[in-house]
Amino acid sequence: MNRKLVIILSLLYVLFMAALAVYYFTNGVSFKGTVAIGGVVCGAVPLFLALFTKLQFNLPIVISYLIFLVGSQYFGSILGWYGLGWWDTFMHFVSGAILAFSGIALYERLIHRNAGDEISPWFVFLFTLSFAAFGGVLWEVYEFSSDQFFNMTLQGGGNKDTMTDLIADTIGGLVIAIVAGIKTRAKLKKNIYEG
Repeated sequence: MNRKLVIILSLLYVLFMAALAVYYFTNGVSFKGTVAIGGVVCGAVPLFLALFTKLQFNLPIVISYLIFLVGSQYFGSILGWYGLGWWDTFMHFVSGAILAFSGIALYERLIHRNAGDEISPWFVFLFTLSFAAFGGVLWEVYEFSSDQFFNMTLQGGGNKDTMTDLIADTIGGLVIAIVAGIKTRAKLKKNIYEG
């Protein structure tokens, strides 16, 4: 059921962005058309994974990812909400939280099933926070590289924009990392009392 829902939601987003790309390119608005093409590619990631891999999907993460794409690509770039000033920072905060949840999902798939009873809450906290912060760093590397090699203006605010984005990513990840650490600690205490 999750896989079918992922396919439907991703396909809807891809088709929506493809329609926008056609509309904007035929009307000579190449920047918005290019953003829409980026939306097709980004929206196709969960679709591709659902169709061609056997990965089990964490549905809330996929839905959050698609909502983030709508917020960043459609509202932010196409409708111009990034011009509001605070929208970019808010989107980075949200992406930090989504990356942290993705880090937790990855962590749960990588550890041995019995290791969860012995894992340190501090490790869970640091792994989750580091995963979110590293994702933010990779995005800023992408923005910097695009600006340098393709004369784009993704880092419109220069160093201030980059640092504000990284801080927002880190705070979003920090919130989720704290919750994950607390939940892990509570689970350990429960296992100790039951054992």
